[in-house]
Amino acid sequence: MYVVGLTGGIASGKTTVADLIASEGINLVDADIVARQVVAIGSQGLAQISAHFGEHILLDDGSLNRGLLREKIFSDNANKQWLNDLLHPLIRTELLAQLAASDSPYTLLVVPLLVENKLTTLCNHVLVVDVDEQLQIQRTMARDNVSEQQVKAILESQASRQQRLAAADSVVVNNDRQQLVKDTAVLHQKFLELAATAMAD
Repeated sequence: MYVVGLTGGIASGKTTVADLIASEGINLVDADIVARQVVAIGSQGLAQISAHFGEHILLDDGSLNRGLLREKIFSDNANKQWLNDLLHPLIRTELLAQLAASDSPYTLLVVPLLVENKLTTLCNHVLVVDVDEQLQIQRTMARDNVSEQQVKAILESQASRQQRLAAADSVVVNNDRQQLVKDTAVLHQKFLELAATAMAD
């Protein structure tokens, strides 16, 4: 099992790179999807959240009211810590299970907060999608219809560009779509070779 961790700041183009690699027949394990799976209806995670916060944390269909949960933890560090202590081990266990079940030549582990949540230890190789910060701000404002102040607050809550680049084994720059497609294709070939070498050792 050879794992390439993919990360990058908000609106850096992680999804674009992940989709390009997936189109080559490579399996993706996406931390955002796993984070939703561990609190899905019928899950142990949702049962514990409901027990802790009360039934009103659920919507009418029995699913998690994410907006209300965000409000509950936004200004309450104790609740935020409780939630992190519950979810991080559940997410990590599920990520490992999905990685172990993957049968492609290598597996792409997509984690927006790979560096912040210290999940680089799950990876053989870390790929960072890098983008000029001003472009990142413009893209996020356009995509999410938010103010520049809000985007800057999100950027400040994430690892800095320097911290992310320091953790990278490979970097792909996303300032131009056509160049990104070419560079990602080259990286895919590189990962196939690295995975083959690792398997042969």
